[in-house]
Amino acid sequence: MTSLYTNKISILNLHKKMSSKSEVLTQMIYGDSFTIINKKKKWLKIKIKEDNYIGYIKTNKCLRYTKPTHKVHTLFANLYKNPNKNKRIGRLTFASKIKVGKKIKKFAKFENNWIEIKNIKPIKFKQKKIFSNIRIFKKTKYKWGGKSYKGLDCSALIQLFFNFNNRFCPRDAKDQIKYFKKNVNLKSIKKDDIIYWKGHVAVSISEKKLIHAYGPMKKTVEMDTARTIDLIKKTANLSVLSIKRI
Repeated sequence: MTSLYTNKISILNLHKKMSSKSEVLTQMIYGDSFTIINKKKKWLKIKIKEDNYIGYIKTNKCLRYTKPTHKVHTLFANLYKNPNKNKRIGRLTFASKIKVGKKIKKFAKFENNWIEIKNIKPIKFKQKKIFSNIRIFKKTKYKWGGKSYKGLDCSALIQLFFNFNNRFCPRDAKDQIKYFKKNVNLKSIKKDDIIYWKGHVAVSISEKKLIHAYGPMKKTVEMDTARTIDLIKKTANLSVLSIKRI
């Protein structure tokens, strides 16, 4: 049986090749799990459990799988050395998964870190609507391959909210469009429908507006849906391929 490991780095790049200069295919966030395909010096060729992505990570921190008890539900959560706010030692991004050991007042401990309880939810928690708080990423920097508050791309924005709600979602838009089966037309679009173009995806936040991590604007933005469709057609010569309802 193949051993499963847990990522213990807040944001870890998955590279296409064994080089820090190689393309970043995606990122793992704290608590994501993976299997090791092979090892070479400080490089590991791995397969991410959450989306089956294969690539290379450079790390000395490789720990056996730890079953999480909680997950971060805010854009990011500060980490502290002690159960107070005197010394911040790091941050975890949205959807990071942790195993809480003990709690003191307003703080919870995991590993050697303390996190404010207000920033976490039990691992089994699910939102009634998957994208109900997607606006927390508004103005977040666009980053190809990114998957965190520091920067993310359009398909990562979708995947993160499915993963947070304990549901599988492929990493790339081209695979997502095949995975989600229920199609609707533009005239009947409503909140939480997912709009796909070739290589791009957005989420409808109302009948007339959407949100997406949009490369040309270098950030995650809310836009008028009709205007966005016209703009992408004009600038990239791409038409809407499909609108999915979940």
